[in-house]
Amino acid sequence: MELKYVGPKPIISHTGIEFDNNKDDKYAYINIAVQLLKALNHDYFENKTYTYQANTSRLSNDEMLIELRKFCPNIDFLMQKSNHDIEDEVQHQIKRAEQNKVLNQEERTTLKNNIEMMHDYLVQRSINKSVYYCVVDALAELLKKDHIDYVIAPMFQKFAHVLHSVQGSLKTRKFPIDTQLEIYQKDGKLLVKLKVLNQ
Repeated sequence: MELKYVGPKPIISHTGIEFDNNKDDKYAYINIAVQLLKALNHDYFENKTYTYQANTSRLSNDEMLIELRKFCPNIDFLMQKSNHDIEDEVQHQIKRAEQNKVLNQEERTTLKNNIEMMHDYLVQRSINKSVYYCVVDALAELLKKDHIDYVIAPMFQKFAHVLHSVQGSLKTRKFPIDTQLEIYQKDGKLLVKLKVLNQ
């Protein structure tokens, strides 16, 4: 099992394979999420503001896995489970393609071949997604555990996406935590701020 980028969500049909560019591979966000985890994981002192330089170098896939294992000790199990689950899903899609009554034999064969051709792609996307949400949940847990009031990041799409996912994770806890995501400008820079409203 490894981490690597594959691409946007595929739309597989009997006429071909298209890609939904609005649904990027979660791998694109894992590095940012790990960087945020590293930035937030330290001792805190009351009434002190901490800063972290977001322009640090990108982690390699191996470095990311090392960091991920610190925050998500079950990451290897999650990757295996995700692999197993998507294998079942792909086999189900192939079976449905073979039994499709709307398509003729040639179209059924084409659909089946298209699904099989995208097998590794679908598996990797599924692994990346499960890893991403593990990191997001670890981030949410860190905010809760350390009573962090807010996180400010540059208003880049990837930071905003990760903070929005953290917001969703905090909302779905057994005891939901209210948050607010706001975008504002300071010193000519556009920033995104995730505020934790109740802890």
